Amino acid sequence: MSELNYKYHFKSLMNSFRDDGFYRTFTPIIRNMDSFPFSKIDHGIVKKYNDNNSESLQIWCTNDYLNMSHNPDVVNEMIKVIRKVGTGSGGTRNISGTTPYHQNLEKIIADFHNKEAGLIFNSAYLANQTVIWTICKSLKDICVFSDSLNHASLIQGIKNSGSECKIFEHNDLSNLKKLLKNEPYDRPKLLVFESLYSMDGTIAPVNEYVELAKKYNALTYLDEVHAVGLYGKNGQGLAEHFNASDDIDIINGTLAKSFGQIGGYIVSDKYLTDYIKSFAPGFIFTTSMMPSVAAAASKSIQIVKKADDKRKYIMEHAQYLKKLLTEKNIPFLNNNSHIIPVMAYKSSKAKQYSKILRDFHNIYVQPIFYPTVAKNKARLRITVTPKHTKKDIQILVQALSKTILSEKIDIPKLPKNSDKVLVA
Repeated sequence: MSELNYKYHFKSLMNSFRDDGFYRTFTPIIRNMDSFPFSKIDHGIVKKYNDNNSESLQIWCTNDYLNMSHNPDVVNEMIKVIRKVGTGSGGTRNISGTTPYHQNLEKIIADFHNKEAGLIFNSAYLANQTVIWTICKSLKDICVFSDSLNHASLIQGIKNSGSECKIFEHNDLSNLKKLLKNEPYDRPKLLVFESLYSMDGTIAPVNEYVELAKKYNALTYLDEVHAVGLYGKNGQGLAEHFNASDDIDIINGTLAKSFGQIGGYIVSDKYLTDYIKSFAPGFIFTTSMMPSVAAAASKSIQIVKKADDKRKYIMEHAQYLKKLLTEKNIPFLNNNSHIIPVMAYKSSKAKQYSKILRDFHNIYVQPIFYPTVAKNKARLRITVTPKHTKKDIQILVQALSKTILSEKIDIPKLPKNSDKVLVA
């Protein structure tokens, strides 16, 4: 047997990945608070961040849905706490990494969702992965039911647990019901789904899923990361909108999107959060988030609860954008959410569209392609924020029309390893 050449192995895998058109590069964005959604990109190193080495672009692909990362009260809260306690937390939650800022945030998120208890993690991905693994490992012979479009973090948590998993078609209640009926009533079950799917913008009928889960004796795990802050009373999410929040066993959310910070969380009954706090490796053995981040997130949630005007603004302007896209015959996935996927289908096309929009129209919207979405389902994922105006939307649609529909434009060839291709 010949000796494995590790370097050759990984380089050949990446060469194949690149040849298939799926190679990814990252563009450094300088999201200036004073100018957003107009921002800067910089192809130099950090110390070279300056106007002479940057380009001005209008951002159309942020997950900072409510621009809370730029809210002056939130920013000032973070700075105030940093000046008082420094930057790091000092350890895991079990050692020295629990502070009043962490405890206050967990109380705020529990109250926000009307649940008994909350538990914060360094990311929503980590929360999903470690909580699902921990729950499944505790229930012998559990069967997990997972939506076919579930996020990678949910899928990874299920895989890591080694549990049997049955995948149902996206938002297909009849398919899910059929799968649930085929399992013994007393077999442990976990239904894992999202309220709002970030790549297609589709919304799940949360209340109907909960009814099925109760009928067939299944626990429910709901990912609300793209819905909290934007939907439901006070931005509590789609579970609240569908009047189903009280009946969901575990809700996962993020602090990194509508709340504009970093980190994730779960809320549940106290007996479940106590179990996860005691047995989840991804919680026990991880240094806790910066106290300043916890403080800023707490401040942000309090502000977002009262941001009905911003929520209304986003939904109205998203509808306006969809209207203009329809009038221009630009292909997009129509849905009832704020997320607007403009379809390119081929990854090469999505990359070309993104480059043209940036180089000719000063618009930044990254291409989304495999493995984030299925092959031949590449797209540009557009989101509107409170800082985008109707005039901005009109300019965007004109640029999209010229880029996607015009046969006259000279589409540049992209090098395989171009550092100017914007991707996600």
